[in-house]
Amino acid sequence: MAEKDYSKLASIIIENVGGKENIAGLIHCITRLRFTLRNEDLAKDEVLKETDGIIDVIHAAGQYQVVIGNAVTKVFDAVMEELEDELKENDQSVQRSEAQNQFVKLFGNLIGFVTGAMSPVIGVIAASGITKGMLALLTLPQLGALLDAKGTTYATISAIADSAFYFLPILVGIGAAKRLGGDVIVAAVIGGVLAYPTLVEWGRSFKGMFSIGALDFQFLNYSYSIFPMILAAWMAKKLGDWLKDRLPDCLQTIFNPLITVFVVSVTTLVVTGPVIQGLANGIAAFVNWAVSMSGWAGGLIIGGFYQVLVIFGLHWGVVPLVSQQIVSTGESPLNAIISDTMVAQGAAVLAVALKSRKEDTKALGVAAAISAFCGVTEPAIYGINLRFRRVFIAGLIGSAAGGLVTGLMHGTMYGFTGGLIGFSSFFNPEDPSQLTSFCAFLISSMVSIAVAFAITWVWGYNDDMQMGEKIEKKKRPGAHVAEA
Repeated sequence: MAEKDYSKLASIIIENVGGKENIAGLIHCITRLRFTLRNEDLAKDEVLKETDGIIDVIHAAGQYQVVIGNAVTKVFDAVMEELEDELKENDQSVQRSEAQNQFVKLFGNLIGFVTGAMSPVIGVIAASGITKGMLALLTLPQLGALLDAKGTTYATISAIADSAFYFLPILVGIGAAKRLGGDVIVAAVIGGVLAYPTLVEWGRSFKGMFSIGALDFQFLNYSYSIFPMILAAWMAKKLGDWLKDRLPDCLQTIFNPLITVFVVSVTTLVVTGPVIQGLANGIAAFVNWAVSMSGWAGGLIIGGFYQVLVIFGLHWGVVPLVSQQIVSTGESPLNAIISDTMVAQGAAVLAVALKSRKEDTKALGVAAAISAFCGVTEPAIYGINLRFRRVFIAGLIGSAAGGLVTGLMHGTMYGFTGGLIGFSSFFNPEDPSQLTSFCAFLISSMVSIAVAFAITWVWGYNDDMQMGEKIEKKKRPGAHVAEA
């Protein structure tokens, strides 16, 4: 079967976001093209919304987001083919006016930066999480211990599953460098320093570096870490650019990367890494504690409102937090509740697909439900659920009910992947026979599905309802103000 040509769609998108000259930057996540535009008022939202291949258009997190769905990477590649020369001239040139709301701008830029650094590695992290969960499942005595936890087969598969996490600083460094327009190889080398086996072992034992008076500096383990490497990539970009303006051309090739790698690596190991890792671990531990202690209340509130963040693209700000929780504690009760929200939105759109007699609605609903059950809810939300507002509300009620159950049972996840496809992440790798969280997953998922499906079927949808216009999101403050 011939590969679909996305060049026409790419041209339509470029034209209707204001043309090449209006585009200052472009990244993508799992389902969205995320543009940084010089003037969002030049974009033609309604034209894009009515274009085949585009699910919705959103103004959020300081970005102009075009929701594509599962084909986002192919559309991104097609757009980039047309934009390559333009973006090279403008790469990361977005500088905000001092007269604008700096807090909102900073927040938007931060979300965009984190998104750009994390979105390229989400797929491999999710795949690795599923593999780790399946590995734990295959060692269960209840299933006949199909794999020996001390055997070579187990060790080999475990290495495959752990690789993305063990070398996460390198992967995040590459993603962050691409987002910043920095040197990808330099960022990868700095990430390699953080993941270097000897330093990892020293970090696990908190081996001392040196002391200044009563202040002791120790090595830390940065495997599985995110935030220290994101800052390191930013420092590498700034220092590399500074050196480009000051070193003679004959010294650039060797001494620019030499100085950048050395200075940023040492700064990260001695100063910024310990500070950021300490703060991140503290925040992650606090959230885990708060969710665990609040039980039903935390599950009900987070379950009921998490997918609202997805509407604005702000859920990407939660992704590093979940990862940090797993790094620091080995588990994430927060992610267990988030998983319920994916299942509930999938059940709501599935109810529409089964109840409707409209072929196009059925087809879109079934595809969106499968996507949501696999952990990606945007096709369901923007394709159907938000456009029939009651369906989205039914999904929120279902996920609140599921979160309530997860909170009551103190369910947690030991991996990254949510939705039904992430079932293996609910098995504890350290003790696969401990099934509390897996039972919580089964019960909460059934509750989420039953509640969301039933409410949608009875109240949320019928074929006589008129599909509403795609939801127009509020622009971020200052979006209409001319850039400096």
